[in-house]
Amino acid sequence: MKKKSLLGGIILSASLFLAACGSTGSTTASSEAVSSAATEPTTVKIGLVSESAVSIWQAVADRLQKQNIDLEIVKFTDYNQPNIALQNGDIDLNAFQHIAFLDNYNANNNADLTPIGFTFVSPLGIYSDKYTDYKEIKDGDTIAIPNDVTNGGRALLLLQAIDLIKLDNATGTTPTVSDIVENPKNLNIQELDAAQLPRSLQDVGAAVINTNFAVDAGLVPTKDALYLDTENIQKVLDIYKNVIAARAEDVDNAVYKKVVAEYQTEETKALIAETTKNTDIPAW
Repeated sequence: MKKKSLLGGIILSASLFLAACGSTGSTTASSEAVSSAATEPTTVKIGLVSESAVSIWQAVADRLQKQNIDLEIVKFTDYNQPNIALQNGDIDLNAFQHIAFLDNYNANNNADLTPIGFTFVSPLGIYSDKYTDYKEIKDGDTIAIPNDVTNGGRALLLLQAIDLIKLDNATGTTPTVSDIVENPKNLNIQELDAAQLPRSLQDVGAAVINTNFAVDAGLVPTKDALYLDTENIQKVLDIYKNVIAARAEDVDNAVYKKVVAEYQTEETKALIAETTKNTDIPAW
């Protein structure tokens, strides 16, 4: 009986030893897994439109790597897709639009996309391959403007500011071509996709072009534009400040706040000045 008891004790001790070894190995493997997970970068997808924006945000992405954030840039070719992609969850943030454009999208698409940080005010300018002064625009000329409601409305307000047309005062910030009440030069207002406007210059008297597309086309807004609406910055409404947008449920996301903070730096201000030839104005 004593021998049996001793043998049982040896077997039990061996079993405990093996169990302990197995437990240590499991704990070590678990710790390594936790450590690996902790160092895995958080991926954030941001939707952009223009090449100039891509170059600025790439610098932001490089800096965010130090905070273990992998900012993945998704480039779109027009203004229609980034909000759809954000609403559908294909991207996490976008940065291409002003508040007026965002509000219009939300109203028409039952969406709740929300600004989480300002970027800049980008002027809208009128350009021409035919004229060096907007006062040279002739009777019957075609003037191309963006075909979306907010940028098209802003373009019409620009044309009114330089006395080419007069709008119904009741239209507010989003007038349409049908709101033109005076057109002394009988201008033909042609609405085109914003991305196509630089290419239209050879075919029209003048075109009102968003700065990002003008810069991408090799134009220098402060040099080449016949007029920029930011020349009278007091008349450029806050609704034309560009923003970083997220879905409403993500407005307090700590990682997204870090993305905003890393954008809103002196380094970014310098890049905006360099990339847009001192045209865009930081708005934070």
